[in-house]
Amino acid sequence: MKSVSVFFQDMVNSFKKPKVIIPIIVVLFIPVLYSGMFLKAFWDPYGKMNEIPVAVVNEDAGAEFDGQSLQVGDELVDELRKGNDFAWDFVTREQAEEGMRSNKYYMTIVIPDNFSSQATTLMDENPQPAELLYEPNEGYNFLAAQIGGTAVKEIKSKVSAKVTEAYTETLLDQVEQISGGLGEAGSGASKINEGAVKLDDGAEKLKKNLAKLAEGTAQLSQGISPLQQGASSLNQGATELSTGAASLNSGLQQLSTAHKQLADGAAKAQQGGAQLEQGLKASAQGAEQLHSGLTAAEAGSASLVAGLQSSVEGSNKVAEGAQGVAQGLEQLVQANPELAKNPMVQQLVTASKAVAQGSTQLAQGQAQLLSGGQELHAAGQQLLQGSEQLVQGQQQLVQGASQLTAGQTQLVDGMSLFDSKLTEAAAGSNVLAQGASKLSAGAGQIAGGMGQLSGGVSTLANGSKQLDAGAGEIKSGMDQLAEGSEELAAKLNDAADQTSSVKKSDALVNMYAEPITIQEEKVSEVPNYGTGFAPYFLSLGLFVGALISTLVVPLRASTVAGASGWNRFVSRTFSFTGMSLVQSLLAAALALYGLGLEVTNIPLFYLFSFITSLSYMFIIQALVTWLDNPGRFLAILMLIFQLTTSAGTFPLELIPNWMKVFNPLLPMTYSVKGYKAVISIGDMGSVWQQAGILCMYAFCFLAITLVYFLTHSKNEDRRESTNVDMALQA
Repeated sequence: MKSVSVFFQDMVNSFKKPKVIIPIIVVLFIPVLYSGMFLKAFWDPYGKMNEIPVAVVNEDAGAEFDGQSLQVGDELVDELRKGNDFAWDFVTREQAEEGMRSNKYYMTIVIPDNFSSQATTLMDENPQPAELLYEPNEGYNFLAAQIGGTAVKEIKSKVSAKVTEAYTETLLDQVEQISGGLGEAGSGASKINEGAVKLDDGAEKLKKNLAKLAEGTAQLSQGISPLQQGASSLNQGATELSTGAASLNSGLQQLSTAHKQLADGAAKAQQGGAQLEQGLKASAQGAEQLHSGLTAAEAGSASLVAGLQSSVEGSNKVAEGAQGVAQGLEQLVQANPELAKNPMVQQLVTASKAVAQGSTQLAQGQAQLLSGGQELHAAGQQLLQGSEQLVQGQQQLVQGASQLTAGQTQLVDGMSLFDSKLTEAAAGSNVLAQGASKLSAGAGQIAGGMGQLSGGVSTLANGSKQLDAGAGEIKSGMDQLAEGSEELAAKLNDAADQTSSVKKSDALVNMYAEPITIQEEKVSEVPNYGTGFAPYFLSLGLFVGALISTLVVPLRASTVAGASGWNRFVSRTFSFTGMSLVQSLLAAALALYGLGLEVTNIPLFYLFSFITSLSYMFIIQALVTWLDNPGRFLAILMLIFQLTTSAGTFPLELIPNWMKVFNPLLPMTYSVKGYKAVISIGDMGSVWQQAGILCMYAFCFLAITLVYFLTHSKNEDRRESTNVDMALQA
């Protein structure tokens, strides 16, 4: 009881001084201000998107599609005007660029000039999708740019649906036209079937007649064959006769021409024989003279050889003497040095050497002349022997030439007689050749005509057979045509009936344009941003309120003199518990009734808020009681780590891995989970589980605070009590 009385006395003393009670009251509203301001600011940001200025530039030039004008850009602008997504400002390109530079617009949407024309390429071989140009001003506000990107995707879906509607309407119109065309085609196919049946009957008759024609032409072809063989034999014999007669005439003419040439040659040979006889006689006389000259030349060459032999012997001796003189002078000079110095002697030695060398070369040349003279003498002897034989041959030729002249005279007389007879034979062969040529031409014409007749009959026979076979194929094809046209008519009529059942309607067009819709069934629905962020900002506000409470409430001392450590511990614990209670109630009440926060369990929401605030308060009380200002620094550091690792904003999986280690160690992790469970999820078991973990934090750090009060003496805390008294008196 004394501990409680110490607490109440401390409270009474505090309320007596406005300078103390006013800061305490202000601190009590810190969580309300902190969490309330943040939640209010972000309660429903999408609810005021219509106040965000966005520039829209429409440069679309339109296009023609299936004979109709397509203005997709204008239709998009009309849709945007109807909506309330953003504060649309429809401007020119220049105005949009200026607005983006001056941060007037958060983003710009440009509809390019080919927007409609690109939309008409859906049925082309290479379709080109229509493109919207989205230019976010991310530097001005990144979040607005992200929100705008989502809005542009929704706009894209709406425009795509509109374009698809246009294509679907055109396609369904064409289906109706196809249905009418199929009906007409079915009627035409029925008429084709009727005509095919008639053609089938005509083809049957044609086939029978062509079979008879083929049989008759085959018999005609067989009768033509013997006649064709006889005409061919006649043509061959006439051709051979004409060829032989022509060859005989040509041979006789060539023989006559050759005979004339032979007669002329014989006359010339007769004249040449006489001249040859005279020439041979003169040649015989020349041969005898040549033999006499060669005899004299042979004697001269023998004399020349003898003279050259003598000359060679003399030249050798001269060379030996000159060589001896040169050697003697050289020995003399070597023996007498004074002579060696005499220029005249030196010239003499040099001249003697030159004479010795020249005489040696002269002897060699004389030896070569001797060899040539000997060869000339031997050749002269051979020529002398040949001239003797030549003289004998010339004499024999003179005798033969006389006999040749007599025979040529007889040949000329015989050739004249043969020429007259040959002329008569050539005239007769010419007449024979002309007749044979005419016979051959006539026989050729007969054979050609028979060949043409036979070929024509064969062609006629083959053609009639082909016609007969073709008629069979025509008959088969006409049968198939009749069956196919009947089936075609039935299928076309069925297709016309089926396509006629397709009726264009707005519901059908909308179905084609948007065949899939999304039915969203939310689990633990969160109506707005404020509700989603409430667990995070409530936890943050209560932690900040607990931290600031340590600045206005004494942590160790009491206004009651002589209070024990236990009494001071109880007094401080009740003080911070009371502040936690007031802070949590104010914060929860503001969220529920001031902001309209909807929770699944209001009493449990109040209780969990108090447990959260109390755990934060006891944690920070322990840190600051033991460490004073460094303890506050640790509390701020803890707050920083909790802001990033508690998964109050982004999912835990998105933060760096090394930060995930702190998630299970810090209390805000469990306060955020508990608030999510009690506000949106409705999992009361999870709420009690998180509350139990927070209570464990509270009791552990409260025990740490108790250890401090029990281990520190009263004198250490008396100074703080004095400071508290001075503050109250002030």
